[in-house]
Amino acid sequence: MGTDFYLVRHAIKEKSMGDVSITADGIKQAHATARHFQERRISRIFSSPLNRAKQTAQIIGNAIRMPIFEDTRLRERANWGDMLGQTFQEFVDMWNRCTKERDFSPPVGDSARRAGERLSSFLFEISAQYPQECTVIVTHGGLITDFLLNEFSEDELNLKYPDFVSEQSNLVPECSITKIKHDAEGLHLVHFANVTHLYG
Repeated sequence: MGTDFYLVRHAIKEKSMGDVSITADGIKQAHATARHFQERRISRIFSSPLNRAKQTAQIIGNAIRMPIFEDTRLRERANWGDMLGQTFQEFVDMWNRCTKERDFSPPVGDSARRAGERLSSFLFEISAQYPQECTVIVTHGGLITDFLLNEFSEDELNLKYPDFVSEQSNLVPECSITKIKHDAEGLHLVHFANVTHLYG
């Protein structure tokens, strides 16, 4: 027994600065993900406060008739547009440095390590409040890998994907599902970045 968490990356987003929405293809992805969760006993849904996550979560919530709760700890480590005047290339350079130097604190947002700690604290809190239940968390790809690198050894992560550390930025597709279980022995990575539900 234990608490199950389904970490869902948001659906495909618009390629633009700021708090962008999901695209038409992203909406289709979100509906496919919603159908997947209709077949499971879900107790609650939480979302990052960013639009792309909220919109994905709302589609899932509508399908399983469940409200969405937002939590700022589920936000991405940084978002293009948070820093006034920052170009996309400057944002990418900042992001890549945070990925390589996990304790580097960028001008806006959190270090990779701190971002992962945010998600860990959220999971432990929810597990304590709602033990032995199933929770969907709609969040961001970077936050998911930041969390995994904090909580699991590189050897364990490499069993899920070879060269996990070097490839981390490319490993969590939109609307993929990563399942985490928390029990008396700690956190367990059940499956990583599963997308089979998107292909029927």
